[in-house]
This record gives sequence, C-alpha cells and structure tokens, in this order.
Amino acid sequence: MNALNIAEYMQTLGLQAKVASAQMARANAATKSKALLALARLLRESVEALQVDNAKDLERAVANGLAAPMVDRLRLTPKVLETCAQGCEQLAHMPDVIGEISGMKQQPSGIRVGQMRVPIGVFGMIFESRPNVTIEAASLSIKSGNACILRGGSEAIESNKALAQLVARAMQEAGLPAHGVQLVGTTDREAVGQLIAMPDYVDVIIPRGGKGLIERISREAKVPVIKHLDGNCHTYVDDPCDMAVAVKVTDNAKTNKYSPCNATESLLVARGVAQEFLPQIGAIFAAKGVEMRGCPESLAILQSVAGLQLTAATEADWSEEYLAPIISVKVVDGVDAAIAHINQYSSGHTEAILTRDHVHAQKFLREVDSSSVMVNASTRFADGFEYGLGAEIGSGTDKFEAGGPVGIEGLTSLKYVVLGEGDVRG
Repeated sequence: MNALNIAEYMQTLGLQAKVASAQMARANAATKSKALLALARLLRESVEALQVDNAKDLERAVANGLAAPMVDRLRLTPKVLETCAQGCEQLAHMPDVIGEISGMKQQPSGIRVGQMRVPIGVFGMIFESRPNVTIEAASLSIKSGNACILRGGSEAIESNKALAQLVARAMQEAGLPAHGVQLVGTTDREAVGQLIAMPDYVDVIIPRGGKGLIERISREAKVPVIKHLDGNCHTYVDDPCDMAVAVKVTDNAKTNKYSPCNATESLLVARGVAQEFLPQIGAIFAAKGVEMRGCPESLAILQSVAGLQLTAATEADWSEEYLAPIISVKVVDGVDAAIAHINQYSSGHTEAILTRDHVHAQKFLREVDSSSVMVNASTRFADGFEYGLGAEIGSGTDKFEAGGPVGIEGLTSLKYVVLGEGDVRG
C-alpha cells in the first residue's frame, strides 16, 4: 500500500469501528458471554493449526536475528493458548459491569444522582511480539462492550491473522458485529501513525511493547494514551524476613521467565540479612546462569559463590529493564532506603517486599509509588489473568489512568445519571 491507500484503509477501519461500537455497547451479557465461550472453544480446537502459523513467525524471527527473549515472546505454546482460553472463560463468567449504577444519592432538590459505567467506545491497541495479546485485547473488548482496532508487530503477523480469524468466527456465532474487533492487515508503520491520529474514530490508544514504541506513541498520539514505558520491577528482602520464603520468591520473580515486564530486574537486600541471604540466592543464580550486577557491598559478600558471574553495577543498572538473565543487586540500610531507591529508579510497574514485619509491609504498601505493590509474593503475579481480571490489555503506570493490569473497568468510563419525578430547578 502507498501512503494514500494506507490513510484510506485506516479511515475505513476507523469508521467501521465507530459504527460497530454502538452495537457492541448494546450487546447484553448473555451475547458477550456466548462470544467469549465460543472463542475459548475455538482456541482449544485450533492449537495445532495455530502452531503452524506461529512457526512461520518464529522461523522468520530467528532468520532476522531477533533476540532470544523476543523470540520467546512470540511462541504460541499449548500452555499459552490454554491460558488464553481460560481467560476468555473467566471473563465470560464475570459479572457484566456495563450499565451498573453506583453512588446513587438523594439531593436536597429531590433528584437522585449516581454514576453509570459505560464503554469507552473504540480503543486502538498497538503491540509488539506477543500474539496472545490479540486474544486478550479482543476478549476484553467483547466483555467491556467496546470496539477495537488491533495493530500487532510485523514479527507476529501470521499468528495474529490466524487468531483474529478465530475472534471473527466467535463473534459471528454470537451475533456481534463483524467489525467489532478488527486487525490491521498491513505491517507498514504508517498505519500506526494513522491509528494514533484519528480522534474522530478512536477514543483511546493502548501501546504495549518496547520503550521506543511507547515513547513514539505518547509523543505523536492525538488521542489519550494508557501506557507504561518499561518494567524495572524490584524485589526487596527485608530485615526481618523468612529466609526460605525470601530465597524461593526472589528466585521465581527473576527466573520463572526472563522476558515479561513483570520479572524482577533489581534486587534490594537489607543489610541485616545480606550476609545470610545473598550467598543462598547467589548459588541459585549461579546454577541458572544469572549475572548479578552489584554494589560494592553486595559484591564483597557474593565473591565466595562458586561459578557466579559478578559485575560492578553502574548508575544505569539501577534503571535497566534487562529482559534477560541479569539482575542488579544493592544492599540497603532498611525499608526506608529501599522505598527511596525504588521511587527514584523504578518504572512504576511492580515492586515486592519480603518481610515478617507487618509495620514494614504496610509502610511499603503505602509509600511505594508503583501500580502494583506486593507483600511476600513474586512480582510475576502482576498480570490480569492472575489478578482475576480474565485478561489484561496492558499495565498502566500513569497517575490519571488505569493503574496496574488494565482489565474490564479500565476500558470503561462513568457518566452521571439523574433520576427525577418532574423536578424543576428553582
């Protein structure tokens, strides 16, 4: 497509989405649940066929020299597809929040005033790598009564097209509009520029991918953006802590999977437990090939761990999202120092404290300025499916938008409703 054709194509998608959004908003709970359950069934029936399409993307990614963590994000394994199916089912069985009225109060004038939850309208989703995002976004679009336009990365185009076809079949079965969920069929980057500059058709943009993509969207978009720039997540091991729990959780937070944005990238350890904790976690990381980039104090403690790759941390390491078997580590005075470090260097995604001190835990929850804050749990839980949202469309870290995993309510708005009985203003 040339630039003119892409502009016309995106305008067509936008107009179709706008028309479909009115029909999506009118759909009742039973219709939406029927579509979601049909999609779950189709995903399970299509595992082998989807893996054939996915293999084309994987082969091309490897041939193009895509980094291993990025290739890993592309994989549509049976486990990934089953999680997508379960997410659809979870959403189908959740209460329908659209049309809910809350906060209804009688006013002195006689009128009653409350707020009704309504769909946003049309959202645009721009994402890289993970093709399962196609299902997460589509399923949340269906449940929230919105229309959406999805633009995945060129590296996952075959997988995304195959998944979008399943979405279309599920919506057709339920009687939902064909254009309620649309996938941008071109990999030309100009399509992104068009999508983020169509306020007449698109109500909000949600970018999900690398820092470069999200910075570009935030800079150039002419519609509101729900975003997070990166996932520099922290785990803080407190004094006092349950040592066995601290080792187990820290290991999981870092090594369960290196490529997601909720993997721990920075480890903070209270000085009072550092001599005991660091050699234990260091031995595990040595066995798993994890490089530790540490402050001088942590390096001195870790020197005795056989086979551990150690590097002196630089200032840049405290802000880095590695997405790789690398973790920065720093010994701190205690909970106040940990909170100060996190609030200075964190990307605002997810932070965890491992502690046996209730006061420290509450202080951490109150004062850490991130969208998800955890006590005695792995940062890897920062996920819409794990939070019981059915799926997520991204993880917001801005102050005035949905924080943390963005599920159904993050894709809705509130309007005031007023009930009267012939009331007039005096």
